[in-house]
Amino acid sequence: MKRIILLLAIAVIGVVQNVKAQDVALKTNLLADGFLNPNIGIEVGLAPKWTLDITGQFNAWTLSHDRHWKHWVVQPEVRYWLCDRFGAHFFGAHLHGGQYNIGGFDGKINMLGTDTQKLKDSRFQGWFVGAGVAYGYAWILGHHWNLEAEIGFGYSYTRYDKFRCAGCGKKVETNKPHHYVGPTKVAINLVYLF
Repeated sequence: MKRIILLLAIAVIGVVQNVKAQDVALKTNLLADGFLNPNIGIEVGLAPKWTLDITGQFNAWTLSHDRHWKHWVVQPEVRYWLCDRFGAHFFGAHLHGGQYNIGGFDGKINMLGTDTQKLKDSRFQGWFVGAGVAYGYAWILGHHWNLEAEIGFGYSYTRYDKFRCAGCGKKVETNKPHHYVGPTKVAINLVYLF
């Protein structure tokens, strides 16, 4: 019986040693935080060079002058690290989806088929799904801390309802589709490794 307990203790110690080898990271995108978009992410090691990153954002703000910037987004991503995971260069493939309610902003960008100038006098409410690829780099700051930069490019499909003004409920268009190709992820993440 003592030998079985000793073997179990050795097995548990061996498993615990693997868990301590920085297999999980908790993160926040500082760029999103700067734009008042609370977010959190968790990244889990799958293999020596592979991780699964799942990030989410939620914003329920109605800003001054009846501007709307409400949304929720979930973005899972599989990452391949060129060196060890959680350090140096990585490539990723991500999916994304969510809902939004945005309007009353004086946008001045018209690129890749998306005209943000329409946000000034209208409100858009809808959902989106898509996918993309990304490249990033992680700088090791300390034993438990990293700083990570990432840019992603991809496709999004959305359907939305358009309203006459940012604050009123008069619907102008219903269930209109839109295709977007362009940046789908921009992040500067502060990462804590367990």
